[in-house]
Amino acid sequence: MSPLLHRLGRSAATHPWTAIGAWVVLALVVVASSVAFGRDLEEGFDAPGLDSSQAAELLAGAQADEGGVTAHVVLEAPDAAARLTPVETTLQSLPRVLGTTSSISPDGTIALVRVQYPALEHLDASDLDHLKDAVADLREESSLTLEAGGDLFFAFEEPTGLGEVAGIVVAMIILLIAFGSFVAMGLPIGMALFGLVIGITSMKLVTYLIDIPMWAPQLAAMVGLGVGIDYALFLVTRHRENLALGMPVAEAAGRALATAGQAVIVAGGTVVVAILGLLVAGIPFVTGGGVAISATVLVMVLASVTLLPALLGLAGQRINGRRRRAGDGAHRPSSGWTRWGTHVTRHAAAYLTAGAVLMIALAAPVLALDLGFPDDGTKPGSTTERRAYDLIADGFGPGANGPLVIAVDISRDRSVVAPLAAAVAADPGIASVATPAVDPTAGVATLMAQPTTSPQDVATQETVARLRGEVFPTVLDGTGATAHVGGQTATFADLGDRVQERMPRFVVAVLLLSFLLLTVMFRSVLVPLKAVVLNLLSVGAAYGVLVMIFQWGWAAGLVGVESTVPIVSFIPLFMFAILFGLSMDYEVFLLSRVREEYRRHGDNTRAVIAGIAGTGRTITAAALIMVAVFSGFVLGSDPAVKMMGVGLATAILLDATVVRLVLVPAAMRLLGDVNWWLPGWLHRLLPEEDAAPAEIADGPAPLAS
Repeated sequence: MSPLLHRLGRSAATHPWTAIGAWVVLALVVVASSVAFGRDLEEGFDAPGLDSSQAAELLAGAQADEGGVTAHVVLEAPDAAARLTPVETTLQSLPRVLGTTSSISPDGTIALVRVQYPALEHLDASDLDHLKDAVADLREESSLTLEAGGDLFFAFEEPTGLGEVAGIVVAMIILLIAFGSFVAMGLPIGMALFGLVIGITSMKLVTYLIDIPMWAPQLAAMVGLGVGIDYALFLVTRHRENLALGMPVAEAAGRALATAGQAVIVAGGTVVVAILGLLVAGIPFVTGGGVAISATVLVMVLASVTLLPALLGLAGQRINGRRRRAGDGAHRPSSGWTRWGTHVTRHAAAYLTAGAVLMIALAAPVLALDLGFPDDGTKPGSTTERRAYDLIADGFGPGANGPLVIAVDISRDRSVVAPLAAAVAADPGIASVATPAVDPTAGVATLMAQPTTSPQDVATQETVARLRGEVFPTVLDGTGATAHVGGQTATFADLGDRVQERMPRFVVAVLLLSFLLLTVMFRSVLVPLKAVVLNLLSVGAAYGVLVMIFQWGWAAGLVGVESTVPIVSFIPLFMFAILFGLSMDYEVFLLSRVREEYRRHGDNTRAVIAGIAGTGRTITAAALIMVAVFSGFVLGSDPAVKMMGVGLATAILLDATVVRLVLVPAAMRLLGDVNWWLPGWLHRLLPEEDAAPAEIADGPAPLAS
């Protein structure tokens, strides 16, 4: 691969406008096609086979209003009943509103209006805007306390984008400090933003092949920015090293691509493979999100090995700034990192033990992991959704914030509705059951049941399980009728169960694919095995930190969380895939340098020290950029996005420090030459080893004229 990359890098740097022009044309085509032909992204969280999904399908087939999206508006006043009529009339007049229902709290001070909309595919963000405007106008005209929330907010509330901006600004500062050149700083940022535009806009075209969830662009932006800037950072660093050796610009770019570029391709391939492992989970919206993120990472890899060399050729010697010019002396590894590598390898056993103990301690809380889904009760008190949630709980009980929608197929027996409603109402976990809505033509009845406990309470999940496992069979067995529990509360509980069920096979698939990929690259069995084990420690530690912050409330205020929340059901899946791939990035970049050194002289300890010295500064800068980008997403209000930001930032920080700079060199020092052992039969099966990286790196370099 290296000779091909060498030629590609030289060609792009020699004829930069050809590569740049091709990327500009591609961007224009993708953006124009997306605007003209792109499909809307999906809003739902359905998964086939779930009881809640069957309830939704039954209601959708019957075109029942209860199968659509709801919002609620809460009014607080001493005479709430008297003030209710104009509020309800205004809400009924909004576009696409099917109808409203209202109720008054026992003390008469709180009124709740539930606003019924059609199914999600018939709505868009303008419906939420209309509702917000109506509530604001009513609030201004009547001086009432009015708050709003519900599914409509969950579906269409847009993130601010503040996290992306903050992450980019910090990344620019880090790059400027690391390179001391505005040109060198601008290339990684520019390339990453350019790739991000193509990756994000292409999602509306990818929907022709697979449904992409609405939240995928935000996660793709988080991961895409991080990997795009990091990959460019590694290539620019190697390019500047080559320029310091006196190479011409084109040759320096070609050799940078032949060495660091190969690591970028393997690292990016590992990220893509790990994230595509989400397909094994068999959850459609998770699969769609994984495809979207993988596509963005793939764009970043392609841009790194084609667009970036062209930009390097265009920048010429300006990439060095004023502090250094070509030929002013060979690049020398940092003496500080050399001393650190020497120190760790001399005390390898102690550092390996201490580092492993720390990582295991951080990972231990994962045993208390509680999957669920944060509701409006976990949002900041400054939001209207949280204030509405609290008013509803105060006036109508905690379960009013998460009613259960029970869909009953009565096509074979209509007489079951009354006894079923009575049995549900008699359950100790149910506070009340509304009058059943029966559609004899469609053969469907709908029961709205209010639990006695809040949506996040474990007792609510137990109530749902009891209805399905005990109440329904007792009433319906032998009748031919069936009942399913739906609604947001039941849906998110079902998704949590599905994730726990599918997680083991997903993890095994990602581990095997990553192990095979690294075995082919490094032609070793123990190096990939060690990488897999250490990456598992990084992911486990990230899970543990999430539990400590979000479930236990430790330092929750620092990330803007006002109450403890369960871990969003699909977050562990995405975090494992993304973190496993990203953790491999630093493993690949470090071990690629170690491997180059080992192939030169065959001294394992010396190679490990040289690898640390040659990549320590760059990996640290890359990790700081990743941490900055991911931490920026903590500034948002969505708990799920906060969890991803905290988890990814924590894992990358630990991976680039404890793992890559302590555990990896210590373990490789203790294993010695066994690191590179490969069974003879496997050696014969693998492709021939590419000898080019070492030769290209060491070969004669023409001096820049």
